[in-house]
Amino acid sequence: MVFLMTMNAADKTSAALFLDLAGDYVRDGYRRDRPDYGFADDTAAGGAEADDSLEAVAADIAVCERCALCKGRRNAVAGEGVRRPLVMVVGEGPGADEDASGRPFVGRAGQLLDRMLDSRGKIGLSREKNCFIANVVKCRPPGNRNPAPDEARACARFLERQIRLLRPRIILAAGSVASRALLDTAEGVTKLRGRFFTVDSSESPLYAPDGGEEPFMFTVLPTFHPSALLRDESLKASAWEDMKLLRSRLCEIDGDYAASLSPL
Repeated sequence: MVFLMTMNAADKTSAALFLDLAGDYVRDGYRRDRPDYGFADDTAAGGAEADDSLEAVAADIAVCERCALCKGRRNAVAGEGVRRPLVMVVGEGPGADEDASGRPFVGRAGQLLDRMLDSRGKIGLSREKNCFIANVVKCRPPGNRNPAPDEARACARFLERQIRLLRPRIILAAGSVASRALLDTAEGVTKLRGRFFTVDSSESPLYAPDGGEEPFMFTVLPTFHPSALLRDESLKASAWEDMKLLRSRLCEIDGDYAASLSPL
């Protein structure tokens, strides 16, 4: 079994010195001068900072004051779910129930989202086993209005870090706000839904590199926000087609997921 780990420069230098000394001993016992190895600290896979974590992101969100939304919040809502999700669902922002509980998508729209994701085992997704649920902004906008552009920009770095750490196979963008934030487009979800988009993070509004982080690729499927389905039931048929499209793509890339599903 091989274990992959990150090392700082001091660890690498110590290991190199040990190996060089061992080599001297095996050859002739003469201790040779050592070079300046010039090692640098490792970063985590994909260029993320080695010490970053979902817990660190959540802690930063909890004390964030980058925009005025922090002034009215009861709880910041970082997100919840599994650490290596097949799907990451991204909505627009917390509502009253989410602000009160500190958890994403727990009101009526959230309950509908949970039913959509599972669909009696036909889609087979849930935040408990293979999804992570988050929002573009982490604090509730007053009156549940859409986040303003400057508010979305203030939270963009948090969402980028979450995506980088989670590396979901597909991001399900729930609604126009999330779709625009992820895809850098003025188009609404009605025109975007039903298609997969492959995004280079360096071309996304989320990208705000620091510490030498590298861009990465992610895949987005826009669909209607569950709250839109509660307002207009005629949209449910299109949303179901999107969920079947999501299922089909996931079946192509994950055999265990495909084997777990109930027939359509």
